[in-house]
Amino acid sequence: MIKFLISCVCSILLATACAQNGSKMDFETYEPVSTLVVPEHKTTKARFPFIDVHNHQWNMPTQDLAGLIKDMEQLNMAVMVNLSGQGGDKLKQSLKNIRDHYPGRFVVFTNIDFKGVGENNWSEKAVQQLMDDVKNGANGLKIFKNLGFSVNDNTGKRVAVDDPRLDPIWKKCGELKIPVLIHTADPKSFWDPMDDKNERWLELATHPNRKRGAENPVPFEQLIEEQHRLFKKHPHTVFIAAHFGWYPNDLGKLSLLLNDMPNVYVEFGAVIAELGRQPHTAKAFFEKYQDRILFGKDSWVPAEYATYFRILETADEYFPYHKKYHAFWRMYGLGLSDAILKKVYYKNATRIIPNIDKSQFPE
Repeated sequence: MIKFLISCVCSILLATACAQNGSKMDFETYEPVSTLVVPEHKTTKARFPFIDVHNHQWNMPTQDLAGLIKDMEQLNMAVMVNLSGQGGDKLKQSLKNIRDHYPGRFVVFTNIDFKGVGENNWSEKAVQQLMDDVKNGANGLKIFKNLGFSVNDNTGKRVAVDDPRLDPIWKKCGELKIPVLIHTADPKSFWDPMDDKNERWLELATHPNRKRGAENPVPFEQLIEEQHRLFKKHPHTVFIAAHFGWYPNDLGKLSLLLNDMPNVYVEFGAVIAELGRQPHTAKAFFEKYQDRILFGKDSWVPAEYATYFRILETADEYFPYHKKYHAFWRMYGLGLSDAILKKVYYKNATRIIPNIDKSQFPE
């Protein structure tokens, strides 16, 4: 009751203040400027050349790459990994575009068309397409979150992430020595009740299509367990768990998982805000797993990379994230050493992704 009364009073005071100055304000627009005076080290360019292992350029087959290269140069991005290669002719067109204009600056992963899972010879055809794509120049496989969410077999049944009919694909990736970057599920809060206890309430309020019910299509825990069974079933295949495997907010749990599955790496696309609010714990995690972490961003918005660089490279305090609905809290820098930064920025990626031109990077 007291909590409710305090909330009402705060709402009344805010409404009164807005009425007095003739403006309208709500939680989404309230963004006060901090009066805290502390050292700042804003940076818009990475300290070392880096590889972004999580990017999407669907138009790469016909895209003018000059604009991308200009932005990449300003960020000090040496190599962009385009996870949306699409396979087949689209993949070949992308690779030709790269070879003709900017060889060495882009890597392309292929994708699997899951339509028809369960039909005769589907697995064999999928493996053959994968082999053809790798022969044509694909350097990895990206699995989107539709596997586990919306992929159905030829009878209309949901295809689990660890469905045995897909095993030949993962096995072949191991034989071809290409990594599989896989996105399974979404943040657990998307399944939780949308109430005053849900930390992602603002994101769900502004993006209601992200809210999931307990059976939509299955609970978070089931999807993640399917993914982990897949990882363990194929120990000779390298997997990159997108978004820190959705455990960036529980690094103790993620630590146990990495210990249990040595073939798994992680990248922090779209979850850097989780790391920036726990600088001591996150820094210790990076120090312990410095050989298993890759740089990933996800969405291509060049201005947003500055937050990533600042969190990784500096020891700055209490600075804002670039999307309030993702993180209404402030960030703190991890202040990683140069040795760890080099591994996160490029050394780990060049070790597990084939055919990257290593001459672009310092020792």
